[in-house]
Amino acid sequence: MDHQLHPHKWVTAHADYLYNFAITRINDDELAKDLVQETFLAALQKVEGFAGKSSERTWLTAILKNKIIDTYRKKSSGLRTSDIREAEDEQSDFFNADDGHWINNCPKEFGIEDKDALVSKEFERIMQRCLQKLPALWMSVFTMKHIDEEPTETICTELRVTQANFWVIIHRAKLNLRACLQKNWI
Repeated sequence: MDHQLHPHKWVTAHADYLYNFAITRINDDELAKDLVQETFLAALQKVEGFAGKSSERTWLTAILKNKIIDTYRKKSSGLRTSDIREAEDEQSDFFNADDGHWINNCPKEFGIEDKDALVSKEFERIMQRCLQKLPALWMSVFTMKHIDEEPTETICTELRVTQANFWVIIHRAKLNLRACLQKNWI
């Protein structure tokens, strides 16, 4: 494995990959582009620290991941209580507030088992819109857990939430996503 860095080739070799990595986690075109640029800048400043234990792309992706987590932190620090209440109100049509069970009917099948590329692309678009409706902290927690597959401990440490708070957030995020998908997908 080549353990040399080639900064002059980064944009050509890694920009598209890094952009796609960022956009699936934050769903903001301009911010994703900015984060990729910030990643390249940070990497240039840390060239001396590259130990060669990973590939250039893996190293750049790790830097980008930290930039994304910083973005999550910034967004979640400005979270308003009204945003949380609004998200919880959206699910009140579907769930009993006392026990969390479905009020009327259980959810229908989503139909995402379909391998049709157009159906899949449409679902992804709706899922991204539903994710954007979540409060910033909830979106950050859900994305780190279910897209990045980060361990719970890492998420709690990075986003500065307790484990008990984490489980409440992940549960509410899932309920809100399911409600949003029920309204918009089926």
